[in-house]
Amino acid sequence: MKRSFILICAFGAVMFSCQNQKKESQADMDNPFFTEWTTPYGVPPFDEIKIEHYLPAIKEGIKQREAEVETIVANTSEPTFENTILALDKSGELLNKVTGTFYPLNSANTSDEMQAVAREVSPLMTQHRDNVSMNPGLFKKIESVYNRRNELGLDKEQMRATEKYYDDFVRNGASLSAEDQTKLRELNEELSKLSLHFGENLLAETNRNFKLVVDKEEDLAGLPDDVIARAAEDAKSFGEDGKWAFTLAKPSMLPFLQYADNRDLREKLYRGYFMRGNNDNEFDNKEIIQKIVKLRDQRAKLLGFKNHAAYVIDVNMAKTPEAVYEFLMQLWDPAMEMAKHDLKEMQAIIDKEGGDFKLASWDWWYYIEKLRKQKFDLDEAELKPYFSLDNAKKGIFYVVEKLYGLKFEKRDWPTYNKEAEVYEVLEADGSKLGVLYMDFHPRDGKRVGAWSTQFRNATYRNGERVPTIGTIVMNFTRPAGDTPALLSFDEVSTFFHEFGHALHGLFADGPYDRTAGSVPRDFVELPSQIMENWAAEPEVMKVYATHYQTGEPIPDELIKKLEMSGTFNQGFQTGEFVAAALLDMDFHTTENPVIEDVRAFEKASMDHIGLIEEILPRYRSTYFAHIFSGGYSAGYYVYYWAGVLDSDAFYAFKETGDLFNPELAAKFRTLLEKCGADDGMTVYENFRGKAPSIDPFLMKKGLK
Repeated sequence: MKRSFILICAFGAVMFSCQNQKKESQADMDNPFFTEWTTPYGVPPFDEIKIEHYLPAIKEGIKQREAEVETIVANTSEPTFENTILALDKSGELLNKVTGTFYPLNSANTSDEMQAVAREVSPLMTQHRDNVSMNPGLFKKIESVYNRRNELGLDKEQMRATEKYYDDFVRNGASLSAEDQTKLRELNEELSKLSLHFGENLLAETNRNFKLVVDKEEDLAGLPDDVIARAAEDAKSFGEDGKWAFTLAKPSMLPFLQYADNRDLREKLYRGYFMRGNNDNEFDNKEIIQKIVKLRDQRAKLLGFKNHAAYVIDVNMAKTPEAVYEFLMQLWDPAMEMAKHDLKEMQAIIDKEGGDFKLASWDWWYYIEKLRKQKFDLDEAELKPYFSLDNAKKGIFYVVEKLYGLKFEKRDWPTYNKEAEVYEVLEADGSKLGVLYMDFHPRDGKRVGAWSTQFRNATYRNGERVPTIGTIVMNFTRPAGDTPALLSFDEVSTFFHEFGHALHGLFADGPYDRTAGSVPRDFVELPSQIMENWAAEPEVMKVYATHYQTGEPIPDELIKKLEMSGTFNQGFQTGEFVAAALLDMDFHTTENPVIEDVRAFEKASMDHIGLIEEILPRYRSTYFAHIFSGGYSAGYYVYYWAGVLDSDAFYAFKETGDLFNPELAAKFRTLLEKCGADDGMTVYENFRGKAPSIDPFLMKKGLK
């Protein structure tokens, strides 16, 4: 009887195992990541992809790529560019396919379920990257090709790819001892978890944990009608019918800070914003920051660098933290001088109106708007009717067609959210360039800010170019009732900015994935920021800025006022940016990475440079996502570093007297296409014919 029972149990276990395998096999067959996508351009079939598909596909992708790496290692032939560098470069096709969909959607369209998957994926991907970058057999082969690179007859792009892979492996610990590699793996895994946790906390603090609900109409005094209408719609969506709701999304918050007469409510809303991640609750980020800073410093020292900033900046154009500090301090003093001057003038307005208080940080937007009107007779609310979202799109499409001949055709292809639009991008001759998704408005499940990324980078397969599938994601003002989405000019500039990133991705062209479109971090904002310049040009504005009701083009007088106010409030804008950039640098160059009190550290950093109390750094520590959950640690400075490049590059167009100079446009497109094939400054000088000058940037900012 006992023997029979065991056999029955064994048979049952076999049956159960077979059933499980059958289910898994069926799940694999149903998983769209395991099939060839027959959608146009091979865009992700978003209507078929479910959250449960990601994890098994990522695991299989990791398995396949590590097998491909082992094939490279096991090859007994002498290492060559083809059997080592190229084989590694083209490995991981499935993994790229899955993560290329997962990561963008986890930022733009996430959920509790998707975040749970991300928490499982993060250590898996960190371990996988370490398994590859610290594989001794693989590094030995890469090193062999690198050491003989001058003898192998490599062309320029092969040489560049070889050198970049070698540098990558060294920077990621390939040459460390086995003991130190174990330490590095532990550091990398913990940092990946902390970074993810920081972002999740910030999303909760921004989108879920705070809203200002106004139930008295008199508390709306000063607000434009369209702002009030949107607030009523937001309140209704929160189940607060008959009230008005304001959130920490900037299209909701900033108009309230600019126009609401109720000072107490302005303070309440702004406090909700600048205290994110700093409320000593379950979403507090201070302890996470302490750990991240300490672990980053340990990792940098393990890899042979003085600190994290030295490690990061070593491969940037700036090269050293000292060069970054020197650059930022060139801007700091004139910015603070301008800000203090504006502060005096705003305090004079308060005093004249009988206000018995000193201007505070939550007053700046309100009184700078009054000062703008006083100085230039310009109210930003006058501009918005000319900057509907559709008009902004029209302006961007006009500029890009004039510069590069591109056309954007809206298509009814799969999207991940009903608000996302998808466009086919065509060359002037009708040939196909790529695909671009655009996603415009705030919602739960979308992180704050604006960004550009790719569902698929341009690559080459079997000698043929596979085009980019790009996406730009924003958090712009929503439509309200019958009124379309009316943007501030800052939002219009943001749209042009992200479109510049998208063009970089669409144009990127090179035979090797490691180098195609790849540029130093302090170069990467050049393609985006240069586009902002065209948005403000009167010649361009007359084309796209038409009144959403009458269709009349924006009046010359209004354009002139906008031009005259171009450097207005730059003391504040430059000051808050540079303060944040210096705070980032201070975190990552500190001699003592054991930070006992994040708030005290931030205050000491800001006191050291003399930031006035009426201005906060653009990002305070606990919501500084760029550096604690994004890719900009020891690198927030790059926006202004690249600002020097973009101002100088646009000045080249201005010098010719033709904003759309075809020769320069062709050269700049070449820069975008081939920018990964050489050093950043070399690429820029090939376009400009000389080193960039800082003067156009200083003049644009009003600092010179």
